Amino acid sequence: MKTYIKGANPYMPLWEHVPDGEPRVFEHDGEKRVYVYGSHDIERDKYCGRNYVVWSAPVNDLADWHCHGVAYETHYDSVLYAPDVVKRGDTYYMYAAECCGSLIVVASSKTPWGPFENPVPTKLGFDPGILVDDDDKVYAYWGGCAAPCYIAELKDDMATIKEGTLVENPLGHSTCPWNPVDDGHISLIDGFFEASSPRKVHGKYVYIYSKRYEKPVPELGVFTPNNGFLSYRFSDSPFGPFHDGGDISFNGGEILHDSEGVGTMTYQWGNNHGSIMEVDGMWYVFYHRQTGLNEYSRQAMIEPVDVAFGMDGKLYIGDIKYLNGEPVSSKPVEMTSQGAQINGLDAYSWISAGYSCHIFGSKKRAYIRPCYEQKEDISTPVVDITDGTTVGFRYVQFGENTPKTVTVCLEAAKKVIVKVRIDSYRGRVVADLSFIGDSKEMVAPLTTGIVGKHAVYFEFLAEDVEESFSFDRFTFDR
Repeated sequence: MKTYIKGANPYMPLWEHVPDGEPRVFEHDGEKRVYVYGSHDIERDKYCGRNYVVWSAPVNDLADWHCHGVAYETHYDSVLYAPDVVKRGDTYYMYAAECCGSLIVVASSKTPWGPFENPVPTKLGFDPGILVDDDDKVYAYWGGCAAPCYIAELKDDMATIKEGTLVENPLGHSTCPWNPVDDGHISLIDGFFEASSPRKVHGKYVYIYSKRYEKPVPELGVFTPNNGFLSYRFSDSPFGPFHDGGDISFNGGEILHDSEGVGTMTYQWGNNHGSIMEVDGMWYVFYHRQTGLNEYSRQAMIEPVDVAFGMDGKLYIGDIKYLNGEPVSSKPVEMTSQGAQINGLDAYSWISAGYSCHIFGSKKRAYIRPCYEQKEDISTPVVDITDGTTVGFRYVQFGENTPKTVTVCLEAAKKVIVKVRIDSYRGRVVADLSFIGDSKEMVAPLTTGIVGKHAVYFEFLAEDVEESFSFDRFTFDR
């Protein structure tokens, strides 16, 4: 019996909605795992929720995620915004963002999954990120859109700012659509928006944050203010000055380029928050995407990244270009369906449409419909597909033997032609399926062989241009 793909992108179950994920590798009771701490989009009509849950995976298998349950619940009858967790000594400290991020408390636990208890109010602010340095000193970073970001050293109580250490505006901040005030610190270079996450990388202090671009980025299809980026700057000191870094992640989906290099996004970008982490010798960026028609059902995503020092003294993070073996530039890594499954998704399992990273061409704005039903085999459909829409998956692994058939499942029986393409949304057609409206599942033979790893796209064609369709899942068979 066929199984459903799990641990892809998003890497948590398709019913789970944990954005803002701060990844941490902790060894507890002799087992080393990567833990993710984020907010919890369960309110459905607003950001986040009233509890935090903790998910983890063994460092040698980032497709095998386990939920440890609720780690912290609000003590103020409020929505909890993005947290962070660090370990110092034998204690784990959670910086919980009560009252929609306006009150930061620090709670503690003897296990990385909590429960985190005895919250103590702090003077930290929005989106706190914490760094425990190699010498055991502790630094806090925080700040929000259209307001300064801050850095300060904390006392041994993990809550109190050490006198004389507060630094204001280590990065210039961006504008803000709901508070467009220029206080003299707005920067088109830094564009700090929110999501502070300090990390130590090869001896450098790396300030990861959500950047808001105020200027066009044509190669990524960005022409209006956009804060779908995770970016970074780096320094020799925890307080800066911070030098130019770059962009690590952008959640606008696959970027289509024209002959002049101008890009078009294929996914609904939205706010971004996360960080990087070295896991079992490989670096990854943890970030989030949007589902639904708003930003209230975000999901945890992961991509491998490259990290390297250049002869110019710059730290490069992301998709790095090398010249004669030396890094010379970097750009955001691509947004994929495979995530940490770097060999591609198994073509012979059920693959939910909810893993698509390319949804393009719909006249109604096709999107992945959020699901909250906690069941084992789940698929989240792409809905509001219309004539000419393509839905794509990067990447699928076919192995050494070519499949003979492909199966496509709609959510409801409709009359539509589905063309299966590989490598590009305009690529080679390998199968045609003609749904005549009497069934929601169809099997078709492949007209050509496929082996190895490929991007796969489904093109929907209909006589009625106003008709809409819902794509549920697909699989291949030998």
